[in-house]
Amino acid sequence: MDARLNYFANPTAGKALKHFMSAGKALKDAPLPAATQELVALRVSQINGCAVCIDMHTKEAAAAGETAVRLNLVAAWREATVFTEAERAALAFAEEGTRVADAATGVSDEVWAHTAEHYDEDQIATLVIMVSFMNAVNRLNIITQQPAGDYRPGQFH
Repeated sequence: MDARLNYFANPTAGKALKHFMSAGKALKDAPLPAATQELVALRVSQINGCAVCIDMHTKEAAAAGETAVRLNLVAAWREATVFTEAERAALAFAEEGTRVADAATGVSDEVWAHTAEHYDEDQIATLVIMVSFMNAVNRLNIITQQPAGDYRPGQFH
C-alpha cells in the first residue's frame, strides 16, 4: 500500500506539519503521565481506525514498558481490571472527546468531573489538547491512506 501523499516530500505539507508536530512534542513534555498519554492516543486511534497511529502508539507504549495485556485490553477497557481509576477516567474522556458526532455533546459533565477527581487543571488541559491533536493526526493519516506496520519506537521523537 502506498500513501496518497508523502507529507515529508511535499513542501506545503512538510512546512505545516513541522509546526503541527511541534505541538505533539509539547504534549509529550506535559504533566500527564506518559503511560496515560499512550493509552489515550491508542484509544482515540482505535475509535477512528487509524492503523498507522495504532501501530505507533502500541509500539511506543511497549518500548516504554507497557504490558501486552494492558495494550490488548485498551479497546475493552470498561471490562478490564488492569487500569487504574485515573486511567479509566482518561479513557472515558478520550472516548467522549473523540465521539462528538455520536451525541453532539463532547465530554459530558459527569466524565469531566470524574476526570477532575484524578487530574489537575494542567493535566486536564493536556488531555483536551491531546484528544484533539490525536483526532487531527488520525484524520491526516486516514485521508492520505498512510500505511502501517513499519513504525520503529522513537522514529518521530
